[in-house]
Amino acid sequence: MSIDIDEAIDWRGHLLDCSACAHLALRDVQKCQPLRACVFDRYARRIDRFFDWNPELASTYLRHPYFEVRACAAKAADIFLLPALLDDPEEAVRWSAARRLPNRYLLKLRGDPHREVRIRIAQRLDPPDLRPMISDSDYAVRQIVARRIAPDLLILMVQDADVEVRRAVVRRISMPGLRILTQDTEPSIRAEAAQRLPIDTLSALANDADWRVRYEVALRASPAHVSPLAKDEDPMVREIAWERLQSFAATAQQEPINISSVISKEH
Repeated sequence: MSIDIDEAIDWRGHLLDCSACAHLALRDVQKCQPLRACVFDRYARRIDRFFDWNPELASTYLRHPYFEVRACAAKAADIFLLPALLDDPEEAVRWSAARRLPNRYLLKLRGDPHREVRIRIAQRLDPPDLRPMISDSDYAVRQIVARRIAPDLLILMVQDADVEVRRAVVRRISMPGLRILTQDTEPSIRAEAAQRLPIDTLSALANDADWRVRYEVALRASPAHVSPLAKDEDPMVREIAWERLQSFAATAQQEPINISSVISKEH
């Protein structure tokens, strides 16, 4: 049997028959409408609209066999009925219930089998409750944790396997964790660490293999550690080093510094 695109279809693929619906009276008072607001439709948007129009019916549909109905009903149902849905087999239902419950109910979902649920839980939990999620199997969850967890716990994430997680860490962590990340295998992480290091600790990075790290040294370090970089192999590092050395000389009200002599003295 071919089905017209404008015909209302239920979640099992059957044509909907309003005449046999238990909510037929609602249609007469414009509180349901085929192809727009129907609890038995296959489309979540239409189910959702049905509960928007009839929130008092939501609690009676929390055990419906179609997960979209349960998920939509959870948005309007009696809040005291929602904890039971945290064990629902469908992740959409679990999250729909969780988003309306106090945070203490979310703790059990930190180990939810579905990554999307854990991502949303990590976004909502209070930072002190995120510690068990530091070792989550999904990098996206750990990224959120790294952005939100208390800074003093970031030391536990400096060796995370994912570079984007470590990037989130390096932007918030303080010493001594920041110093650890100056030895990271990823050059861009070392460069971000260098940008946040105190000036008096930059000299240790003057010989880093990546030009971005050496550039940061040349940009911010003291004169004694900048002058060797005026002969760096990278032109951008050399340029900023020369500019800094000229600036040091001008600040000291000296004659323009002879870069060649400085380099020869250093080497």
